[in-house]
Amino acid sequence: MQRRQFILLTAAAVAPSWALAQPVAAWNEVLAKARGQTVFWNAWAGDEKTNAFIAWAGEQTQARYGVHVQHVRLKDTAEAVTRVVAEKSAGRDRDGSVDLIWINGPNFMSMKQQGLLYGPVSQALPNYRYVDTARKRSNVIDFTTPVDGMAVPWRMAQIVFVYDSARIRHPAEVPRSAPAMLDWAVRHQGRLTHPDVSNFLGSTFLKQALCELVPDVPVLQLPATDANFSQVTAPLWAWYDQLRPVLWRKGQQFPANGPAQRQLLNDGEIDITISFNPTEAAVSVAAGLLPATVRTFTFTKGTIGNTSFVAIPYNAKNKEGALVLSDFLLEPATQARAQDIKQMGNLNVLDLARISAADRALFDKLTGSPALPSAEELGAPLLEPHASWMSRITAEWQKRYTR
Repeated sequence: MQRRQFILLTAAAVAPSWALAQPVAAWNEVLAKARGQTVFWNAWAGDEKTNAFIAWAGEQTQARYGVHVQHVRLKDTAEAVTRVVAEKSAGRDRDGSVDLIWINGPNFMSMKQQGLLYGPVSQALPNYRYVDTARKRSNVIDFTTPVDGMAVPWRMAQIVFVYDSARIRHPAEVPRSAPAMLDWAVRHQGRLTHPDVSNFLGSTFLKQALCELVPDVPVLQLPATDANFSQVTAPLWAWYDQLRPVLWRKGQQFPANGPAQRQLLNDGEIDITISFNPTEAAVSVAAGLLPATVRTFTFTKGTIGNTSFVAIPYNAKNKEGALVLSDFLLEPATQARAQDIKQMGNLNVLDLARISAADRALFDKLTGSPALPSAEELGAPLLEPHASWMSRITAEWQKRYTR
């Protein structure tokens, strides 16, 4: 019997041969080839809970499938992307050093456009049938780039705001829109801030406001251009010109990042923070980083959400092992563990109506907290604008406000 090979035939997306065969037999072959492989998973290592989860996932795949996982700890995803680009330039089209990358946004778009990804693969994974591709649109559209099966979703994020109910005593008092946030900040001067715009969370604060203030929201799904940028973003700068003087320290200084902003809330210097993790308040309370009185809210019209993916480079040495690990990340039990605030505390990528009653019970048993927002409060996440808007907004903010 001829052995099937995993080969990237062209730079375009080409279905691997096993994806065209009988699904069960094909997957059994993947499992057989994966046994004994070591998957070099290149993943950001800036969060210890996530690092611990990756280590746990490796223990599970080793025990169940004989697939070892080596966490290649990154400070920035671009490190792994650069390595794959360098290998392609050197003609190393097989046995690459990167087997799996935690990726999204501009990095995914760049690798997809350059033909640096193996796939499409997602539809061939047994557990992909549980993924919510209807309501959670960022599972299939990443920063306006169609995923086309070239990456596998594994965790979600969505913008929320965290406040201390000991100081803002009634939920009706929290601002649930960008204009309302300006009004609130004027009435409570110095009690609001955002991370420095050089940090992604700071630029995200501006991006969320733009989504609310722009008259023509669909334009944000297209690339920003020299012709349209000034006009489209004019409402944002008009809003921010009024907001900046009433921010913490009169908008002359900003916390460096999310943790620094959270510390200001804990110290009582500010009353509201922004987060891209809906469970951050609950996780922080459990870790003793915020008081038990913190709560979470969102904007009435919704907030931006996105999905983190794992993707296999076109020249990965251990593609089968990477596929097995990717499929394991989609298992309902794995997703439930990832969502537990005692573990990572990340939103799942699944449609819970598709999984079994026993698996749904795993989500029902997750650690609760009054700081957690309900699914109804979160609502359906809004799609990310095209990545070019964020980079241009950051540059424009620096030009306007750092003279």
